[in-house]
Amino acid sequence: MEATQKLELMDKILRELDDLKNSETAVVQKIAKLEIDNMTLSDKMLDTKLSDIYSEAINMVDHINETQTEFDLKRNKFEQENNLAQKPAE
Repeated sequence: MEATQKLELMDKILRELDDLKNSETAVVQKIAKLEIDNMTLSDKMLDTKLSDIYSEAINMVDHINETQTEFDLKRNKFEQENNLAQKPAE
């Protein structure tokens, strides 16, 4: 695979990681809404389960962020090492 193709694929993966993070953030928000609804209902099983699910979803967002940050650094290093940096248009 040529360096430019590899860089394009790395960019695609970063976009997909961002999309994944956004999707998981939406899941976290939905769980939070369920927890708020359950405050009215006061179901103990839901209270426990939703809290666990929320924690796991938050951990997933954290893992995605870490992966995205590390991969972005790797991508930028690859771009620099292969002299592929885009020059700004004048």
